[in-house]
This record gives sequence, C-alpha cells and structure tokens, in this order.
Amino acid sequence: MDLTESYLRIFPSALTDRYEMREVREAAAVLSSTNPEEFEHIASVLDGFSLADADFLEPGGQKGRVATRLDEAFRLLGWREGRHDTRITSLLRIMPYRAAGETEAHVVETEVANEGYKVDNVRGRVALDVEWNAKDGNLDRDLGAYRALYDAGAIAGGVILTRTTPDLRALGAEIGRDPFGTTTTTNLEKLLPRLTRGDAGGCPILVIAATARCYSPPSP
Repeated sequence: MDLTESYLRIFPSALTDRYEMREVREAAAVLSSTNPEEFEHIASVLDGFSLADADFLEPGGQKGRVATRLDEAFRLLGWREGRHDTRITSLLRIMPYRAAGETEAHVVETEVANEGYKVDNVRGRVALDVEWNAKDGNLDRDLGAYRALYDAGAIAGGVILTRTTPDLRALGAEIGRDPFGTTTTTNLEKLLPRLTRGDAGGCPILVIAATARCYSPPSP
C-alpha cells in the first residue's frame, strides 16, 4: 500500500519540522475534515510536547514517563480509554410443518461474544494509541483494533504516536543513557512495514513519531 502525504498540507511546518509523520489513505486530511476538534487536540498536544533529560535518564516504570505524559494530556482534553467488544447473535428459525399440526416457527438463538483490545485514547470518531517503547507486537494489536472499529463504522481513522530510533538513541548516548533497550520495541521503523502491507485494511492511519528535534535541553 502506498503512503500518502496529506499531513504536509494539513499540519503547520512547526510540527512537521519536529516530528516524522507517515500515513495511509490521506489520514491527516480525513481526520481534520471529519473530526476537526479532535484533530486540533492532537496538534495542540504535539505542540506542547518536548523531551527532557529525565525522559532518558530516569526509568519510567511499566507505562513509561513519556507515554504517561502524553496520555494525561489527552485525558485533560476529554479523551478516554476505550475497548471494542463484539457480540454476534445468530437465529435459526425452524419452520412449522403444517401436516403435523404445527403453526409457529421454533427459533434457536445463539450468541458469541468477543472481548476486544483496548485503545489508549478515543474521542469523537478518532482512536489514538501512544506506543513509545512497548513490545512491537502492540502495533499489530493497534492496527487490528483500528481495522475492526473502522469496519464497524465506529471511527473515521486511527492515530499512533511513537518515536524514531537512531537519532533518539544517539541523543540518549550524549545525555548519558540509552532508554530503549532492545530493538524489538515500538517505533516508526517497526510500524512502516505494517502500514505498507495494508495491515489496517481500509482504515486511514496517521503515524506521528517524536524525534530528537523534540528535545529541550536544560537551561544553563
């Protein structure tokens, strides 16, 4: 699947200069048109976000410092965690046999429920996950959830906030600590093959990756 570049005309250059962005199916244009308020929220969070020394030097725990900070920024704007569950009901209608004196159909009903994956942030018709340094299998989960939500008509598109690797790893070495550990964690480089092979189906996907250009050095 070909990547598109509507984000270049939708986002201000102040953001495209600091972040690496990728998309399929003109995702930025779709989301800005169908969910303008939510799109403005995304731009606002990106504009106010920066990386500090502590993000590299201090262990972040299970969730991670950066992911927690980004999620909290969206919570303050009214975004909430969501989960897409499915329930399929099947009806088998056994028709009456008049010669045997039967007059009414007999209905056999069965139901299958499937508990879906959680999405970090949902508002309007936008789903957004923060994948800073989690296991890269989370990307498969996210794209699968977006695909199901889109096919069900629940969202207009999905957004993944993540990071680049080489430049941030080099920056971490300068600061004093590589915070990323193994190479099998979520990042832009891991996400791109999943986008181009069409893992999200017909769902427009916007990927925004923080870079070393988001770093704010401490004041002297």
